Amino acid sequence: MPLRSKRLAGITALIASLLLLLLGSCGTGGEEVCDSPLVSSLPPSSFRSSSQLSSSHGPVFAKVNRREGAGGWSPLVSDRYQWLEVDLGRRTRITAVATQGRYGSSDWLTAYLLMFSDTGHNWRQHRQEDSLGAFPGNSNADTVVQYKLEQPVVARFLRLIPLDWNPTGRIGLRLEIYGCRYTSDVANFDGRSSLVYRLSVRPSWTAKESIALKFKTLENSGTLLHAEGQRDHSLTLVLDKGRLLLYHQQGVSSPHGGQLLVSLGSLLDDQHWHHVKLERLSTHLNLTVDKNTQQVSVPAELSRWHIHTLGVAAVQSHGLQKPILSNRNFHGCLENLLYSDLNLIGLAKQSSPQVTAVGNVTFSCAEPVSVAVTFTDSHSFLQLPGLTSWSSGVVSVALQFRTWNKAGLLLTFTLPQQDGAVHLYLNEARLRLQISKAVRAPLELSTGSGLNDGQWHSVELHFRQDRLSVTVDRDEGATAQTSIPLPLTSDTQLFFGGCPPQKNAEECRNPFAVFQGCMRLLTLDDQLVDLIRVQQRQLGNYSHLQIDMCGIIDRCSPSHCEHGGRCTQTWSAFHCNCSDSGYRGATCHSSIYEQSCEAYKHKGNTSGHYYVDVDGSGPIKPQLIYCNMTEDRTWMVIQHNNTELTRIQSSPEKNQHFAHFDYSSEEEQLAAIIGQSEHCEQQVSYHCRRSRLLNTQEGAPFSWWVGGPGAGQVQTYWGGALPGSRQCACGLKDECLDSSHYCNCDADYDQWTDDSGLLIHKESLPVRSLVLGDLHRPGSEAAYRVGPLRCHGDKNFWNAAFFDKETSYLHFPTFHGELNADISFLFKTTSSSGVFLENLGIKDFIRIELSSSTEVVFSFDVGNGPLEVRVEASLPLDDNRWHSVRAERNVKEALLRVDDFPAATQEAPADGLIHLQLNSQLFIGGTASRQKGFLGCIRSLQLNGVTLDLEERAKITPGVRPGCPGHCSSYGLLCQNQGRCVEKASGFSCDCGQSAYTGAFCHKEFSASFKSTTSVAYILKEPFEVSRNSSAVPSSIYSDVTLRGESISLSFRTSQSPALLLYVSSFYREYLSLLINKHDELELRYKLHSSRDAEVLSSRVMNLADGRLHTVTVKRLADSVSMQIDQSAREDFNLTSDVEFNSIKSVILGRVQESDGLDAELAGLASLGFTGCLSGVRFNSISPLKAALLHPDSPVIVTGPLVQSSCGSSSEADPYAAETTHSLSDQPDSLDPGQPLVNAIRSDSALIGGVIAVVIFVTLCALAVMARFICTRKETYRNQEMKAAQPEDHEFPFSSQADSPSAPSENQKEYFI
Repeated sequence: MPLRSKRLAGITALIASLLLLLLGSCGTGGEEVCDSPLVSSLPPSSFRSSSQLSSSHGPVFAKVNRREGAGGWSPLVSDRYQWLEVDLGRRTRITAVATQGRYGSSDWLTAYLLMFSDTGHNWRQHRQEDSLGAFPGNSNADTVVQYKLEQPVVARFLRLIPLDWNPTGRIGLRLEIYGCRYTSDVANFDGRSSLVYRLSVRPSWTAKESIALKFKTLENSGTLLHAEGQRDHSLTLVLDKGRLLLYHQQGVSSPHGGQLLVSLGSLLDDQHWHHVKLERLSTHLNLTVDKNTQQVSVPAELSRWHIHTLGVAAVQSHGLQKPILSNRNFHGCLENLLYSDLNLIGLAKQSSPQVTAVGNVTFSCAEPVSVAVTFTDSHSFLQLPGLTSWSSGVVSVALQFRTWNKAGLLLTFTLPQQDGAVHLYLNEARLRLQISKAVRAPLELSTGSGLNDGQWHSVELHFRQDRLSVTVDRDEGATAQTSIPLPLTSDTQLFFGGCPPQKNAEECRNPFAVFQGCMRLLTLDDQLVDLIRVQQRQLGNYSHLQIDMCGIIDRCSPSHCEHGGRCTQTWSAFHCNCSDSGYRGATCHSSIYEQSCEAYKHKGNTSGHYYVDVDGSGPIKPQLIYCNMTEDRTWMVIQHNNTELTRIQSSPEKNQHFAHFDYSSEEEQLAAIIGQSEHCEQQVSYHCRRSRLLNTQEGAPFSWWVGGPGAGQVQTYWGGALPGSRQCACGLKDECLDSSHYCNCDADYDQWTDDSGLLIHKESLPVRSLVLGDLHRPGSEAAYRVGPLRCHGDKNFWNAAFFDKETSYLHFPTFHGELNADISFLFKTTSSSGVFLENLGIKDFIRIELSSSTEVVFSFDVGNGPLEVRVEASLPLDDNRWHSVRAERNVKEALLRVDDFPAATQEAPADGLIHLQLNSQLFIGGTASRQKGFLGCIRSLQLNGVTLDLEERAKITPGVRPGCPGHCSSYGLLCQNQGRCVEKASGFSCDCGQSAYTGAFCHKEFSASFKSTTSVAYILKEPFEVSRNSSAVPSSIYSDVTLRGESISLSFRTSQSPALLLYVSSFYREYLSLLINKHDELELRYKLHSSRDAEVLSSRVMNLADGRLHTVTVKRLADSVSMQIDQSAREDFNLTSDVEFNSIKSVILGRVQESDGLDAELAGLASLGFTGCLSGVRFNSISPLKAALLHPDSPVIVTGPLVQSSCGSSSEADPYAAETTHSLSDQPDSLDPGQPLVNAIRSDSALIGGVIAVVIFVTLCALAVMARFICTRKETYRNQEMKAAQPEDHEFPFSSQADSPSAPSENQKEYFI
């Protein structure tokens, strides 16, 4: 070859080698590619199997794409007890497995299990997503199907167990395993040995330290690591009952052995490798065990702490600290122990002077063989024959078990000579031994407790000729015994866990639950039973067992129960106890509370305290909030620790006064409330005398406040002004006392004045602290008040979009609800079908749709096949009214709820896939294919507690409009007592103008106490003038109109008899009167003709002057009159004189001042007046009592004392005077959280209440008389009183109960759930 050609070939070979080197060494993140085939080069001795059909069907032929022998492995019998095992020769990193059917045949697997082991014993099943154990196989004999493991497995042995195969063939398999070499440093500790590392003192403190290792052990307790640092602080990582616990200690240990920082993991004593990593970051510690990580805040003492001594497998106590686990060193193996980047086992191997070995530490892992057996289901049993030595009369049986079930049969055998049987079983987590004989009552022994905790427990049975004993966990205190002899022979058959199918019922009977769990160390007369021989069918019999493995799973670690729900479990399932958590559902995912006061209001609730969960199923806890529901707005009121007016005196020693405000809500709750509200405000007031507030614009401010999220920011403006303006409200309006200043107090007058206003900029709320700085001068005085935070308007609740085309939709980012997904929204439509929501993955999907006018369907797939949950409504859903939908899917079940119809649920398949994996956009109102689109409105759409902003997205999307009007069709029924529903852009309100009631739903009665001198006269003047209060005087009533009918309703409570309740007069000496006669009966008198006598209509209901509340309804149409009292039957009457009531003059309650035209009896009754309580008085559309109490400028004349009160209940207390609420644990299970809570502050003393009522009455009478003569308006009187109260000595003129717009407009009631 020419030299040039040789050079070219050499260069080409060099380039190819470099490329191969680069390709072979480059993986994800620069790691070595680990996908080499491992089976093809293995020797024949590396293959084993449960059986083989023939020598040409042996396991050695089970290599992918090979045709030797019969073209693969086939067992003698095709059942689920067969297996193929591969020995890789050393521990290897395994990344993938591939299967292929037997060549040239119809034999292949369709599903299989994978088991891994380091020793060929103690197998561990590999699972997908920690739940599904089955892997998909082949669909023919030729195609190679590869499965890549989610996480690489390090093992020497792999065992494949066929689950299903081609139904027209048999089990047939060729196999390949992919991976790469695995190297590690291992140390073995025998329970008395340990290592101590003295680490070099670091030159500087680092913000991050980490310790990583792997361990395996059969012991459930022992000290893994003990790290000591400066200032005598230490961290100790211990294994206790199969869990890892991290403790912090300082100095001499506390009696409890230190502070527990975190607990993680479970069942870690299974003799399998477990990965542990402990990281100390600047602000927190991370503890990782296998796939699970838990974070804990770093104690302040460890913020700048680092390790100088590390004890491994034991605590080397120096006398100051007590070990967490006394005399419990670690017994097992550690691998790859790394301190940051330092290989500590490698240092120990090299006999580094930094390392001290204590006891016998070896650098290979001793693998004790312990063969366990798993009883998987109700068909599981193990049958063993008796021993020949039992003829001597001395018998012993021992075993160890672990389970989560409270009940199950451990062992049974018959007593043929005595026609009886012995049962050793679990019941209520206690061990019981029952001996039954034909002629005697059963004898029972009981011992042990809490034996379903998943830990290994030992049981020992000893039989002698005259004595029987059973012992649990080798505890003499847990031993039960009796003197009944039990003759066992070599013919006795022992059945563990259950009984075989009842072919021979005489040999084994199990009246108890079957055992599900693991057993090991079965011994008969101290001889260990060889379970491998049992597996090979050489000893005893069995069914539905997994031999040489313990398949127990801790379904509560990590727990799928959310929000503090308590997890309990059985062998096959877990349960979440959600009591006291405030959440519900299979995993405590969904909140039982509404997300705002607005939502409570639209369920028909009135003002009160409610638990509000601002983010629904999110992480923020529910909080108790006062909801003030007025006619037009719904306020959320969040209190803090000082909402009263606080007076401060001048002090030469102190230049500033500092006030900090702690709110009843936590920080994240406050932020969420402010963020979702349309408007928030906080009242601030500063009353001053020679105490300046902000100073001039040029000078430094004397006072400031801190507000906003988190720690807040300094603010130098005051209520009513703009942020950054350094002004008060008067400065903004140019109304300050001194025009050269921007606050009244900055004028520095030697008289009391004030600056007050509302802070309304949400970015600056809430007020967190206040600093007042001009208080050190002689004569300086001040007082301040910071009111509660008040917010209204739920942006989430009314966020809506209208879809007017079937092809229109909104799209959002992919929904992430892998383990828990809840979706809630409201819709209204006139269409009978349409898709509300859809999100797709590669195979998974989630969809909610209206499938018909009465059915909603929730469908999804997480890899187990599509599932559907359907709710069939008994009423049409396409009625253009709002309907609510809530769908939830978690690892246990799927649930769908529509309105108040019964919810539908669908259980998740046992041990199925659990992760919902989506990757496309989320479509709202349609699908990606633009088919089956939704026509109508969708509102308040929330996914896992997060509201999607439909309105903003709709603004830029064709075919979709933001917002959705028309709420009265759904919520109009909430307006009571003739209240009228009024549409609003976001929601609705109840107009109570035509009602005798007020409040958010026209539900709050107007009641007043009357004395004999009280008179309320509603005057209808002639000619009629429209009052400024249009709600008080209806336009349908004129003085010259003739009425042919009336509608009257009122409630009363009185002990007076006779008594006039209501009197209606006219200009033509006609009248209508409603009264209680001297027989305590109700009378209705009509005089509709001036020249005729009044007609008297008397009710048959008696005893109406009994001091109780009664309700009366009267309706007349022409000559037909009906009257109903309380719940009594309606009484009907007919008038005979006239049917027209002409020219009404006035409607009068109480005493009638003018009695012209009345007969003597009625005139006398009118002069007596009424003593008692009247409520909800309504004559047609006139509400005279409401007008008198609410609108003093309406045409109402009030004489005598009129005191607003409550006819139906006792006086209500201020809810903030002394809050008494019940915790969640006090709630009865049947309580609806949407109901208002019962007032917790009530007086139980009628005497005290009477005295208080008299005092209040006298006081109010005096005030009323003064108000009558001083001014015509109450506000004028209040101003005059305030000015008159300013004496010359500058006494503080302001009440501690300062008026504030933050005070609720309704009577505040304290409630509790």
